[in-house]
Amino acid sequence: MKKFFKTTLFASLLVLALSFTSCQDEFEELTTGEETEAISSTSAAAKLIKDTSSQDGSFDNIVDGVSCFAIEFPYTVNVNGLEVNIDSKDDLETIEEILDKLDVDEDIVNILFPITVTLADFTEIVINSKEELREKAKDCIEGGGDDDIECIDFVYPIKVYSFDINQQQTGSATVESDKQLRRFFGNLEENQLVSMDFPITLKLYDGSEMVVNNNAELARAIESAKEACDEDDDDDHNDDDFSKERLDNYLVMCPWLIHEVNRNDQDQTEQYFEYAMNFKEDGSVKAFDREGNAIEGTWTTRVGENRVLLKLEFNDLVDFSLEWFVYEIGDGKIKLFVDGANKIIMKKACNILNQDPNTLREVLKECSWIIKKVHRDGQEIDRLLGYEFNFMAEGVVTLSSGDVSSEGSWEIAQNNQGRLVMAITMGNEPGVSFEWPLSDLRDDRLKFEIPGTDYELILERNCDNDVNDEDVVWIRGLFNESQWEIALFSENQDPSTESYTNYSFTFGPNGKITVYNPNQVEVSTGRWFVYRNSEEQLEMILNFGTENNFYPLANDYKILEVEENRLELKHYNDSGYDHLVFEKL
Repeated sequence: MKKFFKTTLFASLLVLALSFTSCQDEFEELTTGEETEAISSTSAAAKLIKDTSSQDGSFDNIVDGVSCFAIEFPYTVNVNGLEVNIDSKDDLETIEEILDKLDVDEDIVNILFPITVTLADFTEIVINSKEELREKAKDCIEGGGDDDIECIDFVYPIKVYSFDINQQQTGSATVESDKQLRRFFGNLEENQLVSMDFPITLKLYDGSEMVVNNNAELARAIESAKEACDEDDDDDHNDDDFSKERLDNYLVMCPWLIHEVNRNDQDQTEQYFEYAMNFKEDGSVKAFDREGNAIEGTWTTRVGENRVLLKLEFNDLVDFSLEWFVYEIGDGKIKLFVDGANKIIMKKACNILNQDPNTLREVLKECSWIIKKVHRDGQEIDRLLGYEFNFMAEGVVTLSSGDVSSEGSWEIAQNNQGRLVMAITMGNEPGVSFEWPLSDLRDDRLKFEIPGTDYELILERNCDNDVNDEDVVWIRGLFNESQWEIALFSENQDPSTESYTNYSFTFGPNGKITVYNPNQVEVSTGRWFVYRNSEEQLEMILNFGTENNFYPLANDYKILEVEENRLELKHYNDSGYDHLVFEKL
């Protein structure tokens, strides 16, 4: 009812606007008392209002490359061979992560058509092919630019009035969004009249607010603000427009770990991987190698060639001593480059260097932790996926999954770099018995890596086994003591379904999977676990023993679609994705 009321009210306002007579054309504005009350639809003030309330299409430029329209959610893209579902603005970050991770010379983002796009005036049109999209993009300003004003916004609701030629009010309505306001002004005929109920609140790009009391103040505020910020209307997703001051603050905010180094087209990452860098406000910088030895240097920044540059000078680190263009900052990362295939990538290390070990100890003891990934000696140990760690007082840790349980010891310390390290000793489970340096500390997700090796451990927090998550409980209920078959399985787009078509899978309530042949003879067992991960996505973990014929099915899968009789899963990796579909028998 509430939505219907808003729509009806808005429609009535448009009728009122369109009912003005042609004899009003001679009026530019109406006045009552001292304040300007009404403006013409063709006035400069009306143009500013329309541009401020227009649809911003720049947020998805990584997909469509233009800012004068935006693609409506949901839709699907293929990113360098990986299929990605885009359901919200947050999913656009996934595209950038894939492109950054692959680090290829030519990024390929293909849209799966048809799609619906929304224009600046909020008109929606269907695009059926890449050719149609390119043709529509010709209407846009080259380079991704558009007319919309993004550095200032209206704070809604706003009341709008209509007037007749005799300055008599003929109607009013409450506008509650940019879409309603933009469509209202867009539907006015030439020189029709409208007024707004002042005072009006405006929100600036920096989060501050200002109040205007008439049309003149409104026009001045928009004019002053429209060039006050970088609207980022270009299609370079990696430029992450920023200032020298922002870079300076970002550098000294936290320690940084070296993630990748290339000099003169030579990969030097292994030599410098996980070096720690500490930037100080006085222009000094210290680099710490993996043994904790300090190398002193200096740093400065400047603006040149429309870019921010960072100059590093070390006596003993010649591969770092250069003036670097800063290519990207944000999301805990800084990228530096210089022509000639020179590159450095640094990752922020606020919570893992020079921190009190008690911080990590307390986080670990608060809840159970699920193994999402174990990687060692160049191989992922999928048989441990879904196993649960419990870190207890007095250094006791257990690792369990159903009827399998191991016990060992654990401790948190600092290595020579000042980096937090989790040492686990579990004699009958060597897959986790290491000194794991912390790489990422969050309340709900922990990542550990051995510097310069393929050793990696990722844990997901699981306090209550998701018993209060309705989606998780419902999905688990679908599988309890029911039989399913594999309708589709492919590894990195390589079909392997036929290897499993003659088997049925029973999912028990205790997390056990039992596999039967066509004669209903048990031939194998494994484990299953459904949960909501730290990214608020539903996942299903499957694991089978290393020597098991069904070991290729083991993985941590994103749940793409679930029905009472069908489950679709995908696992993304560096070289593609695994696709698994179960159907109920």
